[in-house]
Amino acid sequence: MKYQFIQTHRAQHRIGLLCQALAVSRSGYYAWRHRPLSARARANADLVERMTHLHRQLKERYGALKLWRTLVATGVSCGRHRVARLRRQQGLIATRTRRFRVMHERHEFAPPAPNRLHQVFSAPAPNRIWAGDLTAIPTRAGWVYLAVILDLYSRRVIGWAMSRKPDQHVALTALQMALTHRRPRPGLIHHTDQGATYTSLAYQRQLTQTGLVASMSRKGNCYDNAVVESFFSTLKNELVHDQDFWTREAAQAAVFEFIEVFYNRQRLHQTLGYVSPVQFEAAHVP
Repeated sequence: MKYQFIQTHRAQHRIGLLCQALAVSRSGYYAWRHRPLSARARANADLVERMTHLHRQLKERYGALKLWRTLVATGVSCGRHRVARLRRQQGLIATRTRRFRVMHERHEFAPPAPNRLHQVFSAPAPNRIWAGDLTAIPTRAGWVYLAVILDLYSRRVIGWAMSRKPDQHVALTALQMALTHRRPRPGLIHHTDQGATYTSLAYQRQLTQTGLVASMSRKGNCYDNAVVESFFSTLKNELVHDQDFWTREAAQAAVFEFIEVFYNRQRLHQTLGYVSPVQFEAAHVP
């Protein structure tokens, strides 16, 4: 390990100083350089190359556990602790996570619809419980607003839309996408917060017409809609915080790729047993 450190940093520091600092001889270092690599060292080098490629391909989104599971899923035989050690040595750091904060409203009012979930975010089958919300994404051209609908059975984003305004139209567009693709039966629970977007007459009328049963979080309690909040946290940590969108169109294209290509079809979800939402539905839905 000491010789490898010297080899890695010899362009920045004199070899003699590095050997002195690490209490090794120069002759030992040069002998190590000309010594053939062991089978273990060659295997580690190959594994590091695969890890680095995956790390970049996944846009630095995965930590050690998910990176290891992805390697195993692609046919690479390796141990979890080995991957964690090599990842740490190579400086392969995942994008830093930023958690949402609980916001408390000064005044409490009776909710327009009862909270039917009570923070139980599991569904026995697809199209039993949906959850939706809105978030804002910054661009150089101004804010762009994203509305999503998730199926709590698989955590899959089944409806989404983007707009320059955080109004009922963008939320209705996301809902319509979900209704068109999934065609749920009446009685499905539709859970959101108490924002004006979701309490609007137009939105509530659409729920009633399609047989969806409204459910709403308590006012000012983001944990009542934690699955969607978690999705927004993932979106911003793994995409938005590292991007500088010059236009709203650029943001929309990036969000499309993130949701439809990566999140729904590739991203491993711990809650789902480390498979993607699409894989989970394919394995569990007859």
